[in-house]
Amino acid sequence: MTPTPQPSVDRMVPLAGHPLVVGTEPGTSELVVLTALAWAKTLGSALYIGYADPSRVTVEEHPDGTVTHTEIDPDVPDDSWQERDSQLRSVLETLLAGSGVDWQFRYLAGRPDRALTHLVRAVDAAAIVVGAKGHAGPSLRELLRTSVGMHLVHHQHRPVLMVPISVVDWKEPLL
Repeated sequence: MTPTPQPSVDRMVPLAGHPLVVGTEPGTSELVVLTALAWAKTLGSALYIGYADPSRVTVEEHPDGTVTHTEIDPDVPDDSWQERDSQLRSVLETLLAGSGVDWQFRYLAGRPDRALTHLVRAVDAAAIVVGAKGHAGPSLRELLRTSVGMHLVHHQHRPVLMVPISVVDWKEPLL
């Protein structure tokens, strides 16, 4: 069995000249995209913005980071993804208009961490930018288990920039 490649100095990708991948979803705070935009401007990088639709399954991954996808249940046709794709593109066009940064949107499918990892590898991105929701759920363990950012940190070798989009007031008791 071949060992899984591990993070190491020889696997680092220079920041300058390599794109950033941004994970987004409908309703995500614009702060995530605008933070990625600021980093991209500073680095002279392009942005690849990806949304992984968990209601769809990847059929084929392509070298440019796009995917061919289909419904989870082929007996239940669902074209609602096309409306989500259109809405996300519209929001991004408004946010990034006149920014001077080259960007592309990729509609992905399946688990967000795996879909974004595919996109990162395909475009040889230097880093990934995702939103980090504040902890308001039942337990810290649940947060760590379900966080896309945490899954990315533990399952691929590119740096992950987690943008806080809601925070917990430190004055409030933890329990």
